[in-house]
Amino acid sequence: MTSDKHTKAPRKTVGGEPAHPGAADKSQDPDWANGLRRLYDSVVEEPLPDSFQDLLDQLDSKA
Repeated sequence: MTSDKHTKAPRKTVGGEPAHPGAADKSQDPDWANGLRRLYDSVVEEPLPDSFQDLLDQLDSKA
């Protein structure tokens, strides 16, 4: 018995541009997307609080 597997072709928008959001030029993102990206980047760049670092050190010493 054989099975027919259907594969999806890559989706494209009108004009042949890829529909994948990461493939688009970042300058074309809406303002809210740029704001979310800046917020995310600022949180990622924050230093780790001392209490979190102490907890991680305690967990590492138990391993």
